Amino acid sequence: MVWRVAIVGAGPSGLYAADALTSQSDVPVEVTVLDRLPVPFGLVRYGVAPDHLSIRSVRGTLTKVLERPQVTFLGDVEVGKDVSVSQLSELFDAVIYTFGAARDRALGVPGEELAGSVAATDLVNWYCGHPDAPSAEVEAEVASARQVVVVGVGNVAVDVVRVLAKTNAELDHTDIPQHVLDVLAASNIEDIYLLGRRGPVQAAFTTKELRELGELAEVDVVANPADLVLDPVSQAALADDRVATRNVEVVREWTTRMLSGKPRRIHMRFLTRPIRLIGEGHVSAVEVERTKIDENGAAVGTGEFETIPAQLVVRSVGYRGVGLPGLPFDERRAVIPSIEGRVVDAVDSTQIRPREYVSGWIRRGPSGIIGTNKKDATATVASVLADSATLAPAAGGGRLALQALLADRGIAPIDFAGWERIDAAEIALGAERGRDRTTLHTREGLRVAAL
Repeated sequence: MVWRVAIVGAGPSGLYAADALTSQSDVPVEVTVLDRLPVPFGLVRYGVAPDHLSIRSVRGTLTKVLERPQVTFLGDVEVGKDVSVSQLSELFDAVIYTFGAARDRALGVPGEELAGSVAATDLVNWYCGHPDAPSAEVEAEVASARQVVVVGVGNVAVDVVRVLAKTNAELDHTDIPQHVLDVLAASNIEDIYLLGRRGPVQAAFTTKELRELGELAEVDVVANPADLVLDPVSQAALADDRVATRNVEVVREWTTRMLSGKPRRIHMRFLTRPIRLIGEGHVSAVEVERTKIDENGAAVGTGEFETIPAQLVVRSVGYRGVGLPGLPFDERRAVIPSIEGRVVDAVDSTQIRPREYVSGWIRRGPSGIIGTNKKDATATVASVLADSATLAPAAGGGRLALQALLADRGIAPIDFAGWERIDAAEIALGAERGRDRTTLHTREGLRVAAL
């Protein structure tokens, strides 16, 4: 008997789950991978910065999973709209939800609602070519800004700073959509401030990403020597954290650099937190407060305030999961509650919901790197396979029944062959301008290319 499994989400978590299912031979499986977008790969395509080619190359590994005969890809199918959670549980023996955490966290400061205040998720979606990106809004803000404030000291914040600061020549080898490349090439951005409420020891970025900021062709990096006067808590933390030690060394070297007159400057501002965004209808400045690290490692205000001019503020203080109709959701943690990957019927409950599983960020929250999702998926798949020995097969007909249901509703999913045609079209589009690839960024364009 073949165990029919649906996976909701074709990003790394979902495809690692498909890999784990189809790499074992104890339980015969048939895997159907659904995604609300017309294309696979999730954050590998729409979250990893386009100029990080080595990380994005994991798409080759994930493609091999989609090529397996036991795996079927159905793109442009939205669970909760085109097919319900309950219908999937009736049609499939198991359903694994891996749709990630796609919403940004708010700063929680006055003025955050002003025009010119943009979520990092929206900016990243724009420069990665996500079909749901608010492109017109983001492009208008990037085009009109001279000073930019980016709030956050994780890798996404560093990505945003780097992409906004790079020259056209430094981005032309990427697959950034052509219209995005044109907007960035014409931008008048001069100063980019990266704000972190705690010190360089507590920052979450990796040393490689941090170091890249100091290697940009037309950028001077400005760092404050006062940020390197470490408090006792930070000093103690360095002893056990090699990444933090390397990060501090990078920032310390920047404090010794002289301005060279390059057209753009990146200002590293640790121990600085935004208090409010200032402006009449549109952001014009950010009021910030100097902080210090207390004995518990928390950032506390010092009462020293400053105003930084900015026409664009990018908030990059983390991702947040969003619930799906028909599934329980932990609003506090922004995850689907589960035990060993098995969905439970409510927060703090131990009552398992049969046939429903969860993996990736929507299971554990937005933490770890891409590879972390592989371990997570393997653990969830172990629960799926263990349950296959005790659960009776579902009454529905699996993939074929789902395809019939969608056809009755006039929904035509994009299959793997359709994705291959999109892939070829993007390569051809890039070749027209001497680039390896140019990302198609609209649903209509993707669907046309898939035909």
